Parts: sequence; C-alpha cells; structure tokens
Amino acid sequence: MLDEPAAGTNPSEKLELAALIRRVRNERNVSVLLIEHDMKLVMSLAERIYVLNFGGVLAEARRRDPLEQAVVEAYLGTSTNEGAA
Repeated sequence: MLDEPAAGTNPSEKLELAALIRRVRNERNVSVLLIEHDMKLVMSLAERIYVLNFGGVLAEARRRDPLEQAVVEAYLGTSTNEGAA
C-alpha cells in the first residue's frame, strides 16, 4: 500500500519510483495499492483504476478504458461552474 509515494519528487525520481514499484510487483508477485494524484505515474503502473470523490467510488475502469464524464466533472469542473471559486 503506497499513499502518495511521488509527492515531492522530480520527474527523474518519478521514473525511478515507477520502475521500483513495477519491479517489486513483478518479482514478488504482489498487488500494489497506489493512492496517487500524479496521473502519468498512475497510468504507467495501474491495471485497475478507482476514482474516489468525497469518500465514494465515482468511477472504476481498466487502465485503457475511458473514464466516465463524472470523473472529468469532479476534477475539472463543468462549463456551468468554470468561474466558481
């Protein structure tokens, strides 16, 4: 279980971290639960993605599946609330 392991790292360190996580997962044949906001890192590692919003599952997908519009709205907003603070 990894909670924001890439926090405070630079792009080079993130690449090394991804390689380490991948190596541990593959060599030890273990599952990894990764909680992370860096979507590039997530997409490079994840097989399944769960998006949470206020503690509830907003969307669930395989890595290559498109995520639901609800995810986009939760994180990026909609045209009706673009100017909201």
